[in-house]
Amino acid sequence: MSRYLFAFGRTIARRRWWVVTVWLVLLVCAIGFSMAAGGETTDDFTIPETESQDAVSLLQQRMPAYSGAQMQVVFATPAAVDITADKPRAQIEQAMAGFGGLSQVAMVVDPFEAQMISPNQRAALGTVMFSAPVGGVTDETLNDVDAIATSARDAGLAVNFSGAIYPGFTVEVSETPEIFGIIAALIILLVTFGAVVAAGLPIVTALVGVAIGLTGILGVAAYVDVPATAISLALMLGLSCGIDYALFILSRHRHNIVLGLTAEESIPLAVGTAGSSVVFAALTVIIALCGLSVVGIPFLTVMGLTAAAAVFVAMLVALTLLPAFLAFAGDTVARFISPPLHPGRPEEVARIAAYEPERTMGHSWGRFVTRFRIPLLVLGVAVLGVLAIPVTQIHLGLPSGASQPESSTARKAYDTISRSFGPGFNGPLLMVTDVSRATDPNAAQLLMQRWQAEPNVAVVQPAASGNGLLLVQVVPKTGPDQTATSDLVTRLRDDRDRIEADTGATYLIGGTTAANIDTSNRLAEALPAFLLVVVGLALVLLTIAFRTVLVPLSSIVGFILSVFAALGIQVAVFQWGWGAEVFGATKTQTLSFLPIAILAIIFGLSSDYQIFVVSRIKEEYTRTGDAIASVQNGVAHSARVVSAAALIMFSVFVAFTWVDNPIVKSLALTLAVGVILDAFIVRLTLVPAVMALIGSRMWYHPRWFGRIVPDLDIEGAELEHELAKTLAGTPVR
Repeated sequence: MSRYLFAFGRTIARRRWWVVTVWLVLLVCAIGFSMAAGGETTDDFTIPETESQDAVSLLQQRMPAYSGAQMQVVFATPAAVDITADKPRAQIEQAMAGFGGLSQVAMVVDPFEAQMISPNQRAALGTVMFSAPVGGVTDETLNDVDAIATSARDAGLAVNFSGAIYPGFTVEVSETPEIFGIIAALIILLVTFGAVVAAGLPIVTALVGVAIGLTGILGVAAYVDVPATAISLALMLGLSCGIDYALFILSRHRHNIVLGLTAEESIPLAVGTAGSSVVFAALTVIIALCGLSVVGIPFLTVMGLTAAAAVFVAMLVALTLLPAFLAFAGDTVARFISPPLHPGRPEEVARIAAYEPERTMGHSWGRFVTRFRIPLLVLGVAVLGVLAIPVTQIHLGLPSGASQPESSTARKAYDTISRSFGPGFNGPLLMVTDVSRATDPNAAQLLMQRWQAEPNVAVVQPAASGNGLLLVQVVPKTGPDQTATSDLVTRLRDDRDRIEADTGATYLIGGTTAANIDTSNRLAEALPAFLLVVVGLALVLLTIAFRTVLVPLSSIVGFILSVFAALGIQVAVFQWGWGAEVFGATKTQTLSFLPIAILAIIFGLSSDYQIFVVSRIKEEYTRTGDAIASVQNGVAHSARVVSAAALIMFSVFVAFTWVDNPIVKSLALTLAVGVILDAFIVRLTLVPAVMALIGSRMWYHPRWFGRIVPDLDIEGAELEHELAKTLAGTPVR
């Protein structure tokens, strides 16, 4: 493989003008496609083969006017003002009538007609049912809703919204996190390379890849439902992986330049050696992200595929556009800056790394790890195990108003409803009841009596009827993200067969709360299959890469330690509230799709670092045959660049923790923690310690295994050997 990439890199360097031109054309086409398509993200997604989705389908068939999105409107008066007084009542009735007059509104439930007035007479709860799903409600309609609410606010009422859709329900991700991540990456790269050109090229190429990837995704969004979270994830991974992949190739190229090679000689060699690792690293990430399709939940599939596309573009940019730029840059990548306090220090560090790697801090760390391998193994596993303890208390769910920032209308509505009516009113269950074939004429009344008799039910309200269907709202006493609510849904579903036998009536449980519960259950059921597929494919890929089973197994064990430690910290911050104020996080449950998404992403990223570290160790072992020395030298060559890559990725992820979106915030924090733990504790400590402990047996494989598994030479040892013979005048076959 390294031979082909060597030839490919040489062609890219020689045809650099064509390569840059092609990428510029692709960038222009991607931007044009996005603008012409006019794609936008949406949060309207279905969960096929679930009861909540079956309830929506039944409504679409027989009561289409009630199958759309729902919105709750919470009116509140200042202290000492009765909401039933003439003035506030008139304002509320006027607002509800205004909502009802909008073109996409199917029905409104006036709080006074439904008697949804709080016991303290300070709040009223109305409902707006749209004729379109979440993705079909236009911005114009939501702007009209907000304008009507503004009139009520001007009259002295507090008006807030919650539900599946409401004015401002989408949170635009600002460019600030990306800018912060780029600045942090530039600083880290300047420290790593000590050269301006070398520090700037990975960022420039990564930005080109991100621009093409994101504009392409937005263009596709015109034809496929793409969630806003998918854009954030693609941006995070596209930027971080793009910089990291370029960093690894550029680091090898700069190393070659310092050793005396010309740019023309060095570029193909860097692509053939470090480029091989980049290809396998990227493929591992892509496999893990595409594995999210196994779950069978559309929005998670789209998230995985879009993020995988961003990583694929980042890989292509690193293998093509970066070498082209390096050909233009020549030896300027080794033109060092001279800091005032330490003039000449960056060049000295680079030359020591090239000519005397045993004097580097990386080599010192490698010696320390190999010398104290057993204590470090015990300590590292213990630390990660302690960090993982909170996972035993994980509580899965999907975002509700309680997880939103305190300044948001959804959070204000959630708090007002909980305080004035009870937490269950934030997530009522929608019982879609088919009474068309009921054998008992009083079936509907009997059903509502049974539901009202449930110990965790606060209120049972008929909402609408028609075409043989009866819609009933069952309001739990507990909030939508509490275990007791999930248990109530399970009991009601388990009781269905008995009720049908008694009355002939059937029902399906729908609504946002039931959909969230169904999603969590689906994710839990899909987790074993996901792990089997993703880990199995990655195991095969890593086995082919290193031609041994022990290296992939060590990678998987280390990944398990990293991901559980990261999830443990996530639970401590977002569920227990430890340090939540630092990140502006709200104490809530863990997102139900977070574990499976984190498993996919961290597994891919951890395999990246495994490949980069172990490939250098294997390169040294192939050259010397000394297991301990190869670990020390391999860590010496990889520690600096892997540390820089991990810190860059950590910085990009941390920057997104300041986004006012609970999904993005939770995902970003968990990824940041997972990456930093995996890079420094697992890949640069535990894995080298294990390799030093096992020794040469780490690379053992039976003869039959060697015949079956091809030698792809991802570390480029054979390529460098052939080039050395060529330079010595020996013909290479």
